[in-house]
Amino acid sequence: MNDELCQINEEQEEGASMVEYALLVALIAIVAIAALRTLGGQLSSNFSEVTSNLSGV
Repeated sequence: MNDELCQINEEQEEGASMVEYALLVALIAIVAIAALRTLGGQLSSNFSEVTSNLSGV
């Protein structure tokens, strides 16, 4: 009986761990998307400026 409870507990911990990793990945994705949306225009103009400066070299 005790072994069965330990096995069930281990399976629940693995499932909880997977959920935690999924939430962490989702949070990182949301932060990355927000950062790209906020800085995207400036990054694009910076890359365009570098490209135009390099083409003159």
